[in-house]
Amino acid sequence: MDLRSRIAQDIVRRDPAFAGIVSHAGLPPGRRPAPVAQRFPSLIRSITFQLLATAAADTIHARVVSACGGEVSIESVLGAGPQVLRDAGLSRTKAAAMMDLAAHARDERIRLSRHGRMSDAEIIAEVTAVHGVGPWTTQMYLMHTLGRRDVWPVGDLGVRSGWSIVHGLESTIDEKELRLRGDALIGVRSDVAWYCWQAVHLERSGR
Repeated sequence: MDLRSRIAQDIVRRDPAFAGIVSHAGLPPGRRPAPVAQRFPSLIRSITFQLLATAAADTIHARVVSACGGEVSIESVLGAGPQVLRDAGLSRTKAAAMMDLAAHARDERIRLSRHGRMSDAEIIAEVTAVHGVGPWTTQMYLMHTLGRRDVWPVGDLGVRSGWSIVHGLESTIDEKELRLRGDALIGVRSDVAWYCWQAVHLERSGR
């Protein structure tokens, strides 16, 4: 049995309410650290997606990439400047966050090349020191770019909604309660979050 199968079974063993969504959604995604060159662009993408619907965020992110000359890098973001980023559709706050992120990465206050060897807490401390970058952005980076398996983004509405769907709750669970409920799933919470997102997608599609 491969790792993903073991994780899916472990989640159901610890919380049987997930049996249905595991059956529908299949195995969780594989997780491994992305190459160093992909880490900065991933953080830029996460900033773009803050508090936006996916379709709108995809459109704006494509404009940001274009504004950076077709390739997002520390140099291309700094070269574009905040006004060009705002012209791509970003808010003033997000454009400023991207500029500050690029400055932090340039000056190695964010040590992207070392993130694969650093703890989640160390990375969160580095990245959230950037103006306008909060826990959600950093958690998405940890999960999707660094492949960390025990990230628990209780501030994500999709995760809270999905958890509530899976457990048949009448109202959406709050962050404090979800944080406590996650204690029973330590070690696989990134994949639990993924299943919560899948539950939302399945409900919206009427399946």
